[in-house]
Formats: sequence, C-alpha cells, structure tokens
Amino acid sequence: MKFFIDTANIEQIRKAAALGVLDGVTTNPTLLSREEGEFKDVLKEICSIVPGPVSAEVVSLDAEGMVEEGRELCRIADNIIIKVPCIMEGIKAIGMFSAEGIDTNATLCFSANQGLLAAKAGATFVSPFVGRIDDITWPGMELVDDLMTIFTNYTFTTEVIVSSIRSVQHVYEAALIGADVATIPFKVIEQLIKHPLTDVGIERFLADWEKVKK
Repeated sequence: MKFFIDTANIEQIRKAAALGVLDGVTTNPTLLSREEGEFKDVLKEICSIVPGPVSAEVVSLDAEGMVEEGRELCRIADNIIIKVPCIMEGIKAIGMFSAEGIDTNATLCFSANQGLLAAKAGATFVSPFVGRIDDITWPGMELVDDLMTIFTNYTFTTEVIVSSIRSVQHVYEAALIGADVATIPFKVIEQLIKHPLTDVGIERFLADWEKVKK
C-alpha cells in the first residue's frame, strides 16, 4: 500500500519524507489556506520534496473551468495530479483530462456509483472519504471494499486512495482490504509507529544494558 500524506504543511511533509515511506501528497483548498505564501509557490515546494503524485484541487464547478484550472496547475510541476469533485461536471472534466493525458484524483467520493463513474471516465485515482462516512454512522471502509471489488471485476486501472483517515485503525483496515493508497494526516503517521510495549521494552533493555556496562 502506498502512503500519501494529507497536508500542505511543508515541515510535516519534510518530516514524513525523511522516514523514507512517503509516496505522495494530497492537498485541498482548506489545507492550502492554512499555509503562508502564494498557493502555487507552496505546491511547487511540495513537488520538489516529494517526487510522487501531488494532488491539487480545482474549485470551478463547470467542466470547462475545471480543465482550464487543471492545465494551469499542471504547469507548476510534472508530478501534479488534478483533484476533481465527484459531481456531474467533474466526471465530464475527468474524461476531458484523460483525453489530454492529465492524471486526476476524483475526490469527495461517498458512493460506489460515484467511484464507478469516475473510473469509467478515466480517473487515475478515486478518493473515498471514510472518516466523513463514519461521521454519519455508516462504516466508511465498506465503500473502500466495494470499490476495490468493482475495480477488480472490470479491470479498471484506477487506484483507490483511502481518504479522510482519522485513526491508525483506518490505516490498518485499508491495508487488510488491499487498498492501493492511504492518504494520512501527519499526526496519524506518527501514531502508526507508537506502541506502549515497544516503549516498555526499550526502557527495560536500556536498564539491563546499564547493568552490563557496570
């Protein structure tokens, strides 16, 4: 499973990249609005840190506007992926992007039908938002499972990015299902390595080593 980081914060991205496990980055208008500087400059720096896919989202609500924005975003760096919402005009735009050889990430996916349409239109990635689905008391990981099954059934090359991850449990379940990608907030990346028994074991080993040295 590929690991993307879900942030536009340069410091967090550098720390995650230093671990050697980072494959890409997902941003959105909200995440970019939290950072200082012009958003294109922020995206350019992110792309210089991470050679893998970096998702940048369009904000137009019509297909032509989305495509125009996407072309402009692609000029920032070769590894920019255009993030497009799962709406009717978005599906249309994905098809237009695909015809131009521009990679896309179909975002705000909340149903298997949305994901199926995005894949048929030629989306490179589809992003089911598991945390937000959980928020309305429906198991979000079921959607990931459904999309993986559907894409396998019809040999779509579209990859599933498990998005809106809230906990290490989401990452664990995504890996068990066989999801292609998990895009993870920095705080959850930090939590993935934590375990109380590991900390206890280190303390004991160090205490015993002090005895050996004496």
